[in-house]
Amino acid sequence: MPLIDSFGRRIEYLRMSVTDKCDLRCVYCMPPSGVALRSHDEVLRNEEFARVARVAVGLGITKIRVTGGEPLVRRGIVDLVREIAAIPGLRDLAMTTNGQRLDVLAGDLVRAGLRRVNVSLDSMRPDTYSNITRGGDLARVISGIAAAERSELVPIRLNVVVLGGVNDGEIEDFARLTFAKPWDVRFIEAMPFAGRLRQVESRHVPIAEVRARVAALARHGLERLPTPGGENSSDWQWPGGHGGLSMGPADYARLPGAVGRVGFIGYSGHEEGFCSMCNRLRITCDGKVRPCLVERRSVDLRGPLRGGASDEELAEVIVSAVRAKPAGRNVTPGGHAEVADSMNQVGG
Repeated sequence: MPLIDSFGRRIEYLRMSVTDKCDLRCVYCMPPSGVALRSHDEVLRNEEFARVARVAVGLGITKIRVTGGEPLVRRGIVDLVREIAAIPGLRDLAMTTNGQRLDVLAGDLVRAGLRRVNVSLDSMRPDTYSNITRGGDLARVISGIAAAERSELVPIRLNVVVLGGVNDGEIEDFARLTFAKPWDVRFIEAMPFAGRLRQVESRHVPIAEVRARVAALARHGLERLPTPGGENSSDWQWPGGHGGLSMGPADYARLPGAVGRVGFIGYSGHEEGFCSMCNRLRITCDGKVRPCLVERRSVDLRGPLRGGASDEELAEVIVSAVRAKPAGRNVTPGGHAEVADSMNQVGG
């Protein structure tokens, strides 16, 4: 029986934040000092995450993405991936990582059952990358991407958060990577996380501007592509159309002659469309089910997990979170809401 929310959206995608710890301090995600972390006892154990995943798949979840914080800093992450990958009915298991530890773990993750990886890479210039991440090592990310390719964690997806005056001068360089590499290079409009609204507003670059600059590289424009992986409807379009491209949260196109794809993930000025296709739930590292990225509303799973709840009772908790999923929310910079909590706390 599929999970259907109150607005007819089929919920098939679970983002599971397995830790709020991260070895970087990206400027759009958290302050220089970091954020208050959950205690060890507050964070779900591996067996608890695996049990939640089994119950969720039994309800109709078909895709799970493991996130953080930075998931590769979690002790036992390979074992957890192995447990989740073995769940009958799960069609896709992916991970989002900053890549700092991927060179060491890529092979083990593939053998455990991980299928795909998204790597956050906001600059190809060592100094700029270090400044954005507050100390990250670009060479380690490049080495991690190479290890992922060797291990066939493909297609590689690069996530590029665009910041005006910081890395927006690299938009075209990132797009040109797709001529040589069969990668998805995805440009992401910076979102206003709690406590970071002013910084995001001052560096905000609308995704429409990013798309126009990439399209300018092609004489006849970009080739529209269906959204891969079934994350969103491939034929849904924004009202009025935008250059012939679909405009879901993940909107893919190809430069003529390229072997890879460019993607655009934006939200500003498009609340209705951004939210109307949302097919996901989020589990925080401390066991909260979040129906919506931009609201603090959540349903507690940790209490029932540790209180002896049956799988059927856990399933009802998840279903109640689906019922609480809102129709939409305005997350435009300067609008009435900024995204609740920081990225490391909600898992993106």
